[in-house]
Amino acid sequence: MTPTRVRTRPILPLWSALLAAAVAAVLMRLAFPAPAVWILAFPATALLLVALVGRRTWSSLLVGAVYGILFFALLVAWTSRYLGPIPWAALSVVEGGLTAVALVPITLAYRWIPVAFPRALARLVVLPAVVGALWVGREAFVGSWPYGGFPWARLGMSQASSPLAPVASWLGVGGLGFLMVVTVAAIAEVVRLRRRRRPIALALPAVLAVVLVATPLFPTTASGSMRIAAVQGNGPTGYFDEREPFSVIQAQTQATEPLYGEDVDLLVWPEGSLDGDPFQSDALARRLSLVATRIGAPVLANTATGRDGRYYNTSLVWGSDGATGQSHDKRHPVPFGEYVPDRAFYNALAPDLIGLLQREYTPGTNPPLVEVAGVRVGLAICFDVIYDDVIAQGIYGGAEVLVFQTNNADFRGTDENLQQLAMARMRAIESGRSVVNVSTVGTSQIIRADGTTVTSLDADEAGTMLDDVELRSGLTAGIILGPWVQLVLLWGGLGALVIGWWRARRR
Repeated sequence: MTPTRVRTRPILPLWSALLAAAVAAVLMRLAFPAPAVWILAFPATALLLVALVGRRTWSSLLVGAVYGILFFALLVAWTSRYLGPIPWAALSVVEGGLTAVALVPITLAYRWIPVAFPRALARLVVLPAVVGALWVGREAFVGSWPYGGFPWARLGMSQASSPLAPVASWLGVGGLGFLMVVTVAAIAEVVRLRRRRRPIALALPAVLAVVLVATPLFPTTASGSMRIAAVQGNGPTGYFDEREPFSVIQAQTQATEPLYGEDVDLLVWPEGSLDGDPFQSDALARRLSLVATRIGAPVLANTATGRDGRYYNTSLVWGSDGATGQSHDKRHPVPFGEYVPDRAFYNALAPDLIGLLQREYTPGTNPPLVEVAGVRVGLAICFDVIYDDVIAQGIYGGAEVLVFQTNNADFRGTDENLQQLAMARMRAIESGRSVVNVSTVGTSQIIRADGTTVTSLDADEAGTMLDDVELRSGLTAGIILGPWVQLVLLWGGLGALVIGWWRARRR
């Protein structure tokens, strides 16, 4: 193909670019639960990219800030449920601001790559690939910094209910997002270059569309089943809920009673299902042992535990004879939720809010695995479901089923539990494992390895789930390649941007 004329001016004037960014933010929010209209992620991505084309750095930051702040403000509005607008506004501004900064390289790619590689083939292939790589790099940046990051809004996670989700079992969630962005960016270049009637120009978007829609699940091997019961107690587990002593374990116990006499291999209770530390409370220990005796199976429960002067968010296996010695501590405690980083600094800014968080949870170091009746069970506690390393370590450790315990009581009546549940579904697809996702207050589900739901409990209702959960073995390509795909895209995108800058400067 011959060189093409390079358009360096913005496609949209600044006022309409800001409007496009705002519309993109709204559409992207709607792609996530609820209402989870997954296809809206594509026009949202297209609008944002068009708004960035040809911009200078400062106007790019402005466009990115409008998109990022509005998107996060809409997506995580549930953070204001109990603590009011300040944490919500702070999270939205910080994450939106980081998003704006991380979108600048995409603007630079649209400025430099067409000059560095002016042929139409490069515009149709190289530029979309660089844009897609920089998008994944942006997600990696926002998802890992500061304080461990907040990888809640990754593009691939919006596809939990779409036919595109199986791609994650081959390339991971980041790889799925990359292919989505490349498809959108390639179609945009076909339109910009006015080559819609040339079949060869449509080759890349057409191939990507087929890959996205027609990719099957990566095969894993069925290895039996495990009869798992999960109980949603709907007890007073919110931060500000009024409660009597032992009211939480009492709610869990009452909800469990219909299961007595059933054939159960493992009983799962959610995060925060105990009122205290059974290692330090004989009364809690006796109650937990009694439940394990009556159900005829060990109980996987969760509570705050204290050891050596430190506190942990701990999931533990408890049998009829007491503690089994198996436990896992949450790997990524939530900043400003389970601990306060740089407490003196933030206490000076908002002493009333920071003063509410007296307990400081320590990150766990033990593997996210327990073993019950010879079956290894992978764990993720609450928001740990969004961190790739926790899921991967469980699968590499031989987990044949995944159990996610969470407490959504502080976000009753919001979309938070549905967003987290969608991420649990994506983890089932990505890892090729069944998932038992159980909440204190809902929504709880047992999910097959293909992402379909076996059984479900609605929010704000006590209830039980009991099923012969399929066990599977083998590593998916998504687990093996996913972290490497993200790493290669991050540094490959930045490297391509530097090469583009150097070649464009020479030209």
